[in-house]
Amino acid sequence: MARYVAQYGQPQGRVAKAVLVSSVPPLMVRSDDNPDGTPIEVFDEFRAALAANRSQFFLDVPSGPFYGYNRDGAEPSEGVIRNWWRQGMMGSAKAHYDGIKAFSETDQSDDLKAITVPVLVMQGDDDQVVPYKAAAIMQDKLLQNSELILYPGFSHGMLTVNADAVNADLLKFIRK
Repeated sequence: MARYVAQYGQPQGRVAKAVLVSSVPPLMVRSDDNPDGTPIEVFDEFRAALAANRSQFFLDVPSGPFYGYNRDGAEPSEGVIRNWWRQGMMGSAKAHYDGIKAFSETDQSDDLKAITVPVLVMQGDDDQVVPYKAAAIMQDKLLQNSELILYPGFSHGMLTVNADAVNADLLKFIRK
């Protein structure tokens, strides 16, 4: 989305506004320039788990860190977990494997800097998948016209498990 909006947003006029929700740009992997990023070993472990038992991978991730179901007091939803599994199993194993590299190691800093349309940046501060300091905070700094909302205690899967709060803020933004 960031690349598309950077290329076709303004002045081309194809995009009026954009929203980044728990998104990975500018760069997810930890580096000297991105000390708050995720260590490459985490992505290596994701690839190894995906290659070893794809079906179990698509149960383990939503059962734990994706939706925050591994946190004290969380009430896991089997329907949400199984739906995530279903969606994952419908895709290409090769595309998923390669996608881990693409979403973790692609630097989209220049794309974010080029976006001129209003952008709403939304992320939970308990996102165990995408570190908010390396993502949302940096997005807000790099974007020319952004609004940042950090949600206390929300997980990466906040669009699903916190839909009421997130949707209310989305509606406010698009109605401006």
